[in-house]
Amino acid sequence: MRVLVAGGAGYIGSVAVERLRDDGQDVVVIDNLIKGHRAAVPADVPFHDIDLRDGAAVDRVVSDGRFDAVMHFAALTLVGESVEEPAKYYQANVVGGLTLLESARRADIPRFVFSSTAAVYGEPERLPIREEDPKQPINPYGETKWIIERALEAYSSRYDLNYAAFRYFNVAGATEARGEDHHPETHVIPIALFTLLGKRDKFMIFGTDYPTEDGTAVRDYVHVVDLVDAHVAALGRLDSSLGPINLGTKDGFSVRQIVDAVQRVTGRTLPVVEGPRRAGDPAALIADATRARELLGWEPERSTMDEMIGSAWAWYQAHPEGYRDGLG
Repeated sequence: MRVLVAGGAGYIGSVAVERLRDDGQDVVVIDNLIKGHRAAVPADVPFHDIDLRDGAAVDRVVSDGRFDAVMHFAALTLVGESVEEPAKYYQANVVGGLTLLESARRADIPRFVFSSTAAVYGEPERLPIREEDPKQPINPYGETKWIIERALEAYSSRYDLNYAAFRYFNVAGATEARGEDHHPETHVIPIALFTLLGKRDKFMIFGTDYPTEDGTAVRDYVHVVDLVDAHVAALGRLDSSLGPINLGTKDGFSVRQIVDAVQRVTGRTLPVVEGPRRAGDPAALIADATRARELLGWEPERSTMDEMIGSAWAWYQAHPEGYRDGLG
């Protein structure tokens, strides 16, 4: 199968390229390198430095590629930034996403796998969250992903295009060659590890009075390889549309559990400072991944906190400057 990976130089997209090639697939990457890294893409993988909003450039790649499928990871993903700069997010995520989708339709590509987000649910009415639960995004980031999901549903009902849209909260971990390298970094596990590496002075826990077992917020985490493997598995099952699919562990991890695991895995003491809750942070966000298990036979086998932290720690130690060291 020949697969176009949009956003294939980013954290999740680059691992998708790696796993697709391990699976024997032929891969081509599109990425504008605003958030991605050229070093994250193997030198022998065809690479196009293209912004998805450039319709003519996207059309040239898509129409000439004879692709069997598209995997779409390219997006801006910072919730806070999306609130401050909504136009930036609607342009990148909606205009870019629709441009790619329309190019795929014109080229008669039959399979489209979309990396969505559990942010489409907004403040959940129940836990764990199920796919049929209300979609009420509370920020432009979640709204832009929900718009593309609805476009995929409409295209699937009218055109010969089958899709899967994966919704998930937090991704962590690394492979030996590829890891998380964001600037700025906003994710909990990398921030904790950066603190141990001396790149930050302290690790902040925001809120210790939540109605959870240890008082800190609980979130669902999935190992990046488990996450990507669900996307790869979907490719072989898109004879008809699969629709939205949650990815998660159903149990989740608290911030304090993450702190304990970081110290256990690294053998180092993490300097922790406790602070008040941040506005808008729910006590717990976890997903019901029953559909992923039923449709794809998917299991989050690597998604233990020790394995996610251990693989990320190994990658940061091997690549202290991230992809800037040229060893990606």
